[in-house]
Amino acid sequence: MSLGVAGLVLCAAVLHATWNALLRTQADRLWLVTVMSFVSTAIGLPFVIAMPLPPAAAWPYLTVSAAVQVVYTLFLLLCYRVADLGSVYPVIRGSVPLLVSLGAALFAGERPGLPSLLGIGLVSFGITAMVLGRQSGGAKALMLALATGAIIATYAVLDGVGVRLTGNSISYAAWIFVVYGVLVPVVYVAARGRLVVRGRGPEVRVAALAGAGQLATYAMVVWAYRLSPLGPVSALRETSVVFATLIGWRFLGRS
Repeated sequence: MSLGVAGLVLCAAVLHATWNALLRTQADRLWLVTVMSFVSTAIGLPFVIAMPLPPAAAWPYLTVSAAVQVVYTLFLLLCYRVADLGSVYPVIRGSVPLLVSLGAALFAGERPGLPSLLGIGLVSFGITAMVLGRQSGGAKALMLALATGAIIATYAVLDGVGVRLTGNSISYAAWIFVVYGVLVPVVYVAARGRLVVRGRGPEVRVAALAGAGQLATYAMVVWAYRLSPLGPVSALRETSVVFATLIGWRFLGRS
């Protein structure tokens, strides 16, 4: 992995932690996620119009990834309902690098060497160990967090294969969010009966910032997936948990 790719993935980690913290501060998180999807889709649409369509071989990966990300969003909201951000987030993110490495070996033909495997394992263990002895929410929260990590790993591997087939990370990321932006309001209507996007000014601004941050984070990571092995990129991206911990301590009053 080049220094440029590593630096961009670290930027993505900071952005990811920030928009997750914004999500955690809102009372109606499903509403927030829905408005975020509108914002990210609106940003992605010009790129979709201006760039060539992904090849036919990439579409199964793209569409399934978008659907899995909707499932991820629902699981993340459920995790935040039953436990504190600082308790579930490290478990979610800590499980991902090992699962991504396994998926990359099975479906992308990647075989990292022993040093890479040791590094990925240490990152996963180190992140997860942040909550040892202070897990809130009990066994239910732990199982939900692990399931959420598995869902993240699933769409990460799909994206790694899909973006390489596409050959253009911007086009791939833009189309993901267009499809995602169609699916999320459907989920909202199924849960609430009708689509209501009204909100106070500060809430809308938070949603807009989070939506833009979500798209930027995703585009950076997908670009890195196209150029580098999935396992190491995933491990570096999961430093977001460190930034999330700092954000929670500094701005959300969480120890």
